[in-house]
Amino acid sequence: MERPDKSEGDINISSKRIRWQQDQLDTTTCELLDRDRKYFLSQSLSTPCLNALQACEGIYIEDLQGRRYMDFHGNNVHQVGFGNSEVVAAVKKQLDTLSFCTRRYTNEAAVDLAEKLTGLAPGDLNKVLFCPGGAEAVGIALKLARAVTGRHKTISMWDSFHGATLDAISIGGEAIFRRNAGPLLPGTEHVPPPDPSRAFFDLGDPEKWERFCARYVEYILQQEGDIAAVIAEPIRSTPYIPSADYWRTVRKACDKHGALLIFDEIPHALGRTGKMFTCENFDVVPDILCIGKGLGGGIMPLAAVIVQEQLDVAGDRALGHYTHEKSPVACAAALATINYIQSRQLPGHARELGKNALDRLREMKARHPLIGNVRGIGLFLGVELIKDGRHAADEAEAVMYQALSRGLSFKLTMGNILTLTPALVITREEMKRALDILEASISEVEGTG
Repeated sequence: MERPDKSEGDINISSKRIRWQQDQLDTTTCELLDRDRKYFLSQSLSTPCLNALQACEGIYIEDLQGRRYMDFHGNNVHQVGFGNSEVVAAVKKQLDTLSFCTRRYTNEAAVDLAEKLTGLAPGDLNKVLFCPGGAEAVGIALKLARAVTGRHKTISMWDSFHGATLDAISIGGEAIFRRNAGPLLPGTEHVPPPDPSRAFFDLGDPEKWERFCARYVEYILQQEGDIAAVIAEPIRSTPYIPSADYWRTVRKACDKHGALLIFDEIPHALGRTGKMFTCENFDVVPDILCIGKGLGGGIMPLAAVIVQEQLDVAGDRALGHYTHEKSPVACAAALATINYIQSRQLPGHARELGKNALDRLREMKARHPLIGNVRGIGLFLGVELIKDGRHAADEAEAVMYQALSRGLSFKLTMGNILTLTPALVITREEMKRALDILEASISEVEGTG
């Protein structure tokens, strides 16, 4: 059997997972998992599932056995916490009046949300389209780039994730989605990410690798001459945070060669990085900005494409045309979410608490040989495990299951990176408890616990 790809998360055919389930799950849960397996198509990363949930609130999820876990995964939809009372109230209120908006009509909630987003977005990003999910937002962005430039080619990064639809995996760079999928979109050029840990040769200095990657983007733009857009995550979900100089170089190269710059901020916009929009950390404004996931308050699926007004050139065709494009219920949830983020000053809270957490992780690194690197921005944190100079994927998975047994859930990325993305409403005390669990779990796997 081909070695499973672990780039996007922990896989569901692992022997460690099976052992954890045998040790931790009761008969009722196992019966529900069996029913799930019976009716849902099997696919890596979901069915067969790990466990079954019955409730979620704030930073917590609760399984059928009544055990609560601090959820530092949350699929990045939980900026304002699960079951946020203000978001729930806004959804209920909207359901009592206009529950659905038929195409060809607009509604107040949708227009209010569009006005809110264009008022918040950086630069001159002042036109929007809504759609049900992030992959659809990426599809709209690609179609708009073609309409604006008259070109179809793109530059994107290996290891990137932009969604699971065929167009999104074409520009994406993860084997678990691309492998054996057949012909993908033509003209999708790929470049290495600026993350030095993914370098395929040693330049002796991480900054040199980043400069090489930026110049490589510019080289392809110049050589091809007909690139429609560069599309990228401003920070990779490992997370890796490039320098502002990297993005400024790419921005200038796009301008020079007539390509649009598309930022995919779907997992981390709306405060997680300490700014409302991730690109604000680099003082670089893209031509097209895609956001989603947390936009619906962890309740409603919703994404948005925010663009410069001068790109409003496709009035004679359909860019999205989705049935739930202007969902009044989803838009009401999004408005309540943004208002909550602003009124509680969650970006500032994420920035301050994230800095404290990163300091604690650095202290842990000094005590634990298994921790090779720690990094983060706001409440988007990563702990890279290294053993004997290699990516410690087996150890990372063992740490994850140890942490689950202690009440902490998080995601694995690239096989060996513990990715920590708690709800932005987390308190300092809750963060301390979560990091205590993480350290205890690492100690157990190292054999020092």
